[in-house]
Amino acid sequence: MSGWNMKIIVTAPGWIPALMAAVTCCFAQSPKPPGDFVYLRDIDPTIIQDMRYATANNFVGHVLNGYQAGECIVTRSVGNALARVQRDLAPRGLSLKMYDCYRPQRAVNDMYAWAQDGREVRAQQLYNPKLRKRDLFRLGYVARHSGHSTGKAVDLTLVRLPEPKVPPFDPSADYADCTQAADLRAPDSSVDTGTGYDCSDEKAHTASKAIAPEQRKWRDTLVSAMAKQGFINYEVEWWHFSLPGQGDTAYDFPVARHP
Repeated sequence: MSGWNMKIIVTAPGWIPALMAAVTCCFAQSPKPPGDFVYLRDIDPTIIQDMRYATANNFVGHVLNGYQAGECIVTRSVGNALARVQRDLAPRGLSLKMYDCYRPQRAVNDMYAWAQDGREVRAQQLYNPKLRKRDLFRLGYVARHSGHSTGKAVDLTLVRLPEPKVPPFDPSADYADCTQAADLRAPDSSVDTGTGYDCSDEKAHTASKAIAPEQRKWRDTLVSAMAKQGFINYEVEWWHFSLPGQGDTAYDFPVARHP
């Protein structure tokens, strides 16, 4: 259903229009994404979503500007390709889990401003244990422009099904940094690929030799499944993939609640 369309005929005292206006507001739907963008759940609702930038569970430690909801929005071609990956993984008892999809340009600007403010914070140290903020831009971990804003890039991982139950993220907890053992890091239902998501460290490079054989197996499984549907991995981030052939226009509409 695309939304509510209410026609009100007023034939009663003045309090009724006010009441009906209040009712109408409650059914107001979120703006539809522009152009070819769609909500991933409308293409494949079985793909797990853990949209980190709509929460404080990320390297900046706060909800990024432009994330009004934890929803994965993608171009239709990317969404269809992800659905094909999911169908390929399902017989193996696996699912994709999305960490980030379309990213508004205002969120990219938020990341850049954070990286330039010179204030080292606890959240940053968990994700960048060997680096300072100012290093992130120089080394390409944070940029002024992102493929995510064009709709051609996604961040994701694998989950064994049924998805394991994990404790909720606790911003006050003393978690280990992203390079440490999975059971010491912030809770995540995903398979163990050797580092946490958004880990700015050489250990997070896709081909890193500093990980265990089982962790290597999971990275290879993810890269292979994505490559089969045309996705290309970013070599310094095992979780980052893009689909060639998408446009280069950066968008800045907010990530809104699914209608």
